[in-house]
Amino acid sequence: MIVQSVIYGALAFLLVVIIRHVHRLKQWRRLTAQTTMLDSWHPIWGHLHLMNDLSDYSRLVIEKVQTTRARLTSTWMMFFYPVFTACHPDTAKILLKSSEPKSKYSMGAPYRMILPWLGDGLLLSDGKKWERNRRLLTPAFHFDILKPYVQIYNDVTEIFLDKLQKACDSRENIEIYSHVSLATLDNMLRCSLSYEGHVQEMGDSHPYVRAVRKLGSLSLRRILSPWLFPDFLFWLSPTGREYKRNMKYVHDFADGIIASRRKIVEKNPGQLQKNKLDFLDILITAKDENGEGLSDLDIRAEVDTFLFEGHDTTASAISWAIFCLAKYPEEQEKIYKEVTSVLDGRSQLSWDDMSRLKYTTVFLKEVMRMHSTVPLISRWLTKPLVLDGVEIPSNLYVDILIQCINHHPDVWPDHMEFRPSRFEDYKNHDRDPYTYVPFSAGPRNCIGQNFALNEERVMIGALVKRFKVELVEGHVYEEYPEVVMRPKYGIKIKVKQR
Repeated sequence: MIVQSVIYGALAFLLVVIIRHVHRLKQWRRLTAQTTMLDSWHPIWGHLHLMNDLSDYSRLVIEKVQTTRARLTSTWMMFFYPVFTACHPDTAKILLKSSEPKSKYSMGAPYRMILPWLGDGLLLSDGKKWERNRRLLTPAFHFDILKPYVQIYNDVTEIFLDKLQKACDSRENIEIYSHVSLATLDNMLRCSLSYEGHVQEMGDSHPYVRAVRKLGSLSLRRILSPWLFPDFLFWLSPTGREYKRNMKYVHDFADGIIASRRKIVEKNPGQLQKNKLDFLDILITAKDENGEGLSDLDIRAEVDTFLFEGHDTTASAISWAIFCLAKYPEEQEKIYKEVTSVLDGRSQLSWDDMSRLKYTTVFLKEVMRMHSTVPLISRWLTKPLVLDGVEIPSNLYVDILIQCINHHPDVWPDHMEFRPSRFEDYKNHDRDPYTYVPFSAGPRNCIGQNFALNEERVMIGALVKRFKVELVEGHVYEEYPEVVMRPKYGIKIKVKQR
């Protein structure tokens, strides 16, 4: 009798859950009907049957926008729930200006997939914790801290260029993305952590580089696999076990660097009295108004966040910039002339040169418009929000497809034309600043954008001063949006000594 009652109770509970979900689905269907929904909706699969990866999602939304000029689209994750996508500055800026948190609060939310890896650092935290950490970490990106980094960029770039020189001497084609990724990781380790791990000398065999790439791809695989949303199923799956192995290495790598620094500080407290503290020094010494510092877990979350964000995003921007140099040789020559003029016989760029590289800067801006470094970001709605006349209910997340904004025909009518000069008078044309958000915008904008831009200027400037770059005939150059914009088949180039 007891067993029978339990079974009936379980069935009744299940029936209530199904009825509630069916009712909610009907409400959501009426809601998505008010938006521009992607084609080929399936009652079971939603739009998931059209997507093998994020590149398919991005492509489908962009294609829809090109024909409809939509500002808000909707996509169904099977029959579970809809995903709304802001694909125009007018809809994106409402979210970017808001204090809405990153989307990590539902099983399928994008940022939830990287939370075990990056922790509750500046990228993923919200509320009072985010406000405190942003305030504590802002001094790490003051120009007094950034100024000495230019010499480190030069030192790292020299190693990078020497590797290209060997390929030049042997007339080999080079897959540039992997080389750039190692150089930007080397820069982050040296600048932010004062750690010299001979990353570039180790090459792609460096386990940190491989672990970060794998964690990014596994996270995206999970986003498009609803059966892996529940944690217990994910960690039991082959994908989850591989994620955990790579995550352990990344965490151990960061913990080792932090522990080493703490030992140095314990033996020599005067180490923290030096004039130029690096990012890790500031993390260790930072204290809020109550005299409380960051916990070891907080410090590791910030180190993991900045190692990933600081090297992988910049590697994407620089790699696509090199692609554009090779594809548009007239642009390459303009930058070469500017760099040599600014250097005026000197061998390396300095801090004072950064503001003088005006055409190089607009070139880099156009690269990041054409090939969005971070294709997509996302926000979680804590309250209903009206976007393009549609009230989106709370407890859903909305994607902001930066790649689509950068190619929206209403914003950029000639969006497929590579034209850096469009940014020379960008501020003078009364453009909405939210039409171009390569580093996000609003209160959650990227704290390290000046660090990244200076690194890009130095590496691109040094490259064009020493080499001419050309594309490899017959190679396929195709974007592949992941956590950052990667090339699907790599970016192969030829370099020639100037």
